[in-house]
Amino acid sequence: MDKNPRIEVADVLRGFAVMGIILLHSIEHFNFYSYPDTSHQSWFLSFTDQAIWDSLFFTFGGKAYAIFALLFGFSFFIQDDNQRKRGIDFRLRFMWRLVLLFIIGNFNAAFFTAEILVMYSLVGFILVLVCRLPDRISFWLAVIFLLQPIEWVKVISAYMDPEFVPVHSLVGYYFGRAAEVQASGNFWETLRVNLWEGQLASLTWAWEHGRIFQTAALFILGMLLGKKQWLVYSEKHLKIWLFLAAGAIIAYFPLAGLKNMLPGFMVNPVALGAMQAILQSLANFALMILLIVGVICAFYCTRLHSLLAGLIPYGRMSLTNYLTQSMVGSFLFYNWGLGLHRYLGITASLGIGIVLFLLQFFFCKWWFQSHSHGPFEQLWKKATWIGKKS
Repeated sequence: MDKNPRIEVADVLRGFAVMGIILLHSIEHFNFYSYPDTSHQSWFLSFTDQAIWDSLFFTFGGKAYAIFALLFGFSFFIQDDNQRKRGIDFRLRFMWRLVLLFIIGNFNAAFFTAEILVMYSLVGFILVLVCRLPDRISFWLAVIFLLQPIEWVKVISAYMDPEFVPVHSLVGYYFGRAAEVQASGNFWETLRVNLWEGQLASLTWAWEHGRIFQTAALFILGMLLGKKQWLVYSEKHLKIWLFLAAGAIIAYFPLAGLKNMLPGFMVNPVALGAMQAILQSLANFALMILLIVGVICAFYCTRLHSLLAGLIPYGRMSLTNYLTQSMVGSFLFYNWGLGLHRYLGITASLGIGIVLFLLQFFFCKWWFQSHSHGPFEQLWKKATWIGKKS
């Protein structure tokens, strides 16, 4: 049987997500929150710094990554379904693919302490476990993960035992060690610390902020999204997306409002922190749905189709773009490279992010004139199928 046709709106969404990730990472100085003294800068730059920070984090913070994770599960379904049509069980090959992703992620982590591919390679095994289950069971597992069960355990434990204290957090220590070498270390010192303390910081932060369970939920939902073919254009699917958007709008405001109200009503710091993590995760999920629906509707139903279609090559090369932004960003802002964190504030750093995005964007367009896959995508694909007989 034929393979599933490529669904271009998925590439648009993937490109949109990676663009947002790059802009966020640029104003964060690639997880190195060091900036020049702004006490003497103009009121206008102070205003733009704050406006850019708040607007970009509201738009992309916790949402661009979530779209990327959703599409990871979607891609798994496409690959798995293509192989099933040929009578091949893809699950073992996918587990090998996750091992390769772990290696790729550690390569990326050598440059950037907040990379997500290692986490994806570990959480991705959930797809192997659920992909043959009935859709209804998979969906409810995703819902349970989305509701952050560990955080609910903390809330219940805190109220049952007022002296309850979770395991001491080491996030600050690990990120502190990474920041030291980002500020003053050479390349080899940065690489060594990033690959150990930096990775532990990233994974510990993800665990403590609900990203592990949220990622598992998004992987499963992305897989179900592929099964239901909701990214394929039809009037029925558009109505479903609009219904989901309406639900997301209705859900977002009470979630965000309740999160802000809680400090006035919850005195237990453990329970408060856990509840805020739950509400923030769900609020981000609601806004992610709105972003997805906006892109889908604009792509399929408006004159913005041609503009958004320009993101297709960029989305097809999302792994290459994600990896190269880490390498270039580390070189630009860390001490081992140009050390621009000393000179560039948030506004100027956004300009760096835009330039980096545009350079990648035009490189992708040029590359696909003579290639079918991006450089790292091709490497990952060839390594995935190593040993397979033609």
